[in-house]
Amino acid sequence: MALHFLLESSSDAAIGDLVSLTGAEAKHAAVVRRLRVGEAVTVGDGAGVWLTGVAEEVSPSRVDVRVSERSADPAPTPRLVLVQALAKGDRDELAVQAACELGVDEIVPWQASRSISRWEGAKAVKGRERWATIVREAAKQAHRAWVPEVAAPASTADLVKRASSERVLLLDPSATTRLSELHPDGRDLVLVVGPEGGISDDELKKLSDAGAERVLLGDTVLRTSTAGPAAIAVLSVALGRW
Repeated sequence: MALHFLLESSSDAAIGDLVSLTGAEAKHAAVVRRLRVGEAVTVGDGAGVWLTGVAEEVSPSRVDVRVSERSADPAPTPRLVLVQALAKGDRDELAVQAACELGVDEIVPWQASRSISRWEGAKAVKGRERWATIVREAAKQAHRAWVPEVAAPASTADLVKRASSERVLLLDPSATTRLSELHPDGRDLVLVVGPEGGISDDELKKLSDAGAERVLLGDTVLRTSTAGPAAIAVLSVALGRW
């Protein structure tokens, strides 16, 4: 499989055009991936455009690719959204990385009441940027035409608002409805994963009262780092993506 790289912005390149990778992406291609002139590559803009071509010039500051094929993938619908509660260590980051590789379309950091990690002020900006970097690299590794968006950190009140227009699913070990029994109805699926201590009773009530559904992933209780990706896999089958 050809190496895949991402442009810094959207592309309207046509067959025969030359597109260029610059900055960190060019350095990564030339130094880390050891791309060579004449090697076939694919290039995407993260917004559906997919280009196939051959490297004509390779340096740490610039990589030029001559386009031989072009396609444009429509945005997935309905969308899969992961609301990932902030967690200690790198557990939330592991969830974000795996969910992106498995096909999630949007990731929302959630400051849950039981989250040990707290994003406030500058830390919130830095945290979101960190997650966006993880998502970009995971999307590139998985050869995804669309790079998922990392939304601004959400509060429980924000999730309550989403429940009015989207199908919000709460992973809850005490639920009686299995996620595998879910029948998609065309609405975006917003999967909510709690932190290490789980979703609090107060949060469950507020979200349930707003229309969110409690769902059971399985008979075992997974870590916050694995619950989301496992659920994304189940939902991908239900949506016919896999």
